[in-house]
Amino acid sequence: MESLIIIQKTADFIAGEFASDGGGHDWFHVDRVRRLALRIGGIEGSDLFVTEMAALLHDLDDYKITGSESHIPVKAKKWLDSLDVEPETANHILQVIEEVSYKGAGIDTPVSSPESAVVQDADRLDAIGAIGIARTFAYGGHKKRLIYDPDIAPVIYDDFQLYKSSTAPTINHFYEKLLLLKDRMNTKTAKIMAERRHLFLENYLQQFFDEWEANT
Repeated sequence: MESLIIIQKTADFIAGEFASDGGGHDWFHVDRVRRLALRIGGIEGSDLFVTEMAALLHDLDDYKITGSESHIPVKAKKWLDSLDVEPETANHILQVIEEVSYKGAGIDTPVSSPESAVVQDADRLDAIGAIGIARTFAYGGHKKRLIYDPDIAPVIYDDFQLYKSSTAPTINHFYEKLLLLKDRMNTKTAKIMAERRHLFLENYLQQFFDEWEANT
């Protein structure tokens, strides 16, 4: 099967799978990550077929959506098998998917290929800036979390199980993840893009706390 057909079938499949997600992991998120990954990958020289396929499939087995304890992208593998993607290429795509997720501030998430670096960066870029803020509150509301509680301090997690089981207020997530992402980008291109989005996060938080304290 031709690469363009495989990509289109995958995009159609994922659009259907995530059409009704209300927690910030909808089809539009996936498509933004796909477009960011292609932009970064085009500059950084990654394999664009592997990059695009991994970006399209990166949330299919995500624990935040599936609730699964498994780290293996089972659904993604089944989909790639159904399209008869060449085994070596399919394994590469699956490896990229396994390396995407952030697991806590104290946990390294190394990448093993240019494609992993690009897709990880693209996913993290969509977690910061204006859209990242919107997605963070959408997910917090989806999980029925408080917006903010001054008595609950952020935690620098060094255990993935504790990180993913946290029910802390949404503002804590800025300190536990979002504000840390700028310095965890892999590619030069993403590092440049992250600067502006990170500044937006900082300005937003300043305004948030000014309003919280009734200072403005």
